[in-house]
Amino acid sequence: MLTILGITTPIFLLIGLGYIARWSGIIQRDQMQGVGVFVLYCALPALVIRALTQQPLEDIFKLNYLVAYGLGSIAVFSGGLLLCLKRQRQPLNASAMQALGMAASNSGFVGYPVAAMVIGSPAAVLLALNMVIENLLIIPAALILAEMGSHQGSSVWKTVKHTALSLIKNPVLIGLLVGISLAVSHVQIPGPLFKAIDMLADAAGPAALFVIGGALFGLQVKGMARDVGQIVAGKLLFHPLAIFIAFYLVPGIDPLYMAGALLFAAAPLISIYPLLGQRYGLAGVSAAALLVATIASFFTLSLIIWLMTMSGLMTF
Repeated sequence: MLTILGITTPIFLLIGLGYIARWSGIIQRDQMQGVGVFVLYCALPALVIRALTQQPLEDIFKLNYLVAYGLGSIAVFSGGLLLCLKRQRQPLNASAMQALGMAASNSGFVGYPVAAMVIGSPAAVLLALNMVIENLLIIPAALILAEMGSHQGSSVWKTVKHTALSLIKNPVLIGLLVGISLAVSHVQIPGPLFKAIDMLADAAGPAALFVIGGALFGLQVKGMARDVGQIVAGKLLFHPLAIFIAFYLVPGIDPLYMAGALLFAAAPLISIYPLLGQRYGLAGVSAAALLVATIASFFTLSLIIWLMTMSGLMTF
């Protein structure tokens, strides 16, 4: 257990440092956002490019992994949507946002640093694969459903177009395309340029955790126990469980990839969740869910690492 805490504690210390930096006023909100832009537009794309150019492409893109992670995430998204929509009679837009919170992980800012500590360099490959599922499947589906629930018929098509344009401009997906192009063409990155990419990639994990801590400052939890509780439970418990079942059912997946997938699935909500929630009338619930999930993930991630160790899936 001390070994496991040795993995998770430094990660959450960095998150805490980001929170303290905002609380103390050392770093202002716009400055913290600047660090976030650096991570999203520079460090994470560099991380993906480095991962895709360091080994043969056929060793990286595992279709069975994409199928398993996609099935598990779709199952949680669908279950959350039906729970809110049919059982609790919530509006479609609110139901779609809650389902999104349960099924989309903060892969870049929390999932990757945790997975990198546990499984090492393959974490960068899994980051690229998971971002495909999250950005091409789960997030677009949630936004389209939320717009449909807003009863703005003309805006649904606009949302589809806006989502497509956002995907084209997504820096991590651009890094994915660049990395694939380099790998397929067997073009060697010049030494000085690769060194710069390597340095940027190394900065991704610590900087991302610092930004998450800063983003938590000022978020509050106020009398929203049911909605916040089910979003957090769906994200931290049922999403990893669904991923485990999906990976068990889909054959031929490397156990190391399965371990990494569980860690990514156990990461808290995407960092832009409060912004999306605000757009559809769930500002308070989404912000509170992000705060609670991030704090609770210290315990659930530690538990999942312990369970994987006890089952023999991981060894330290």
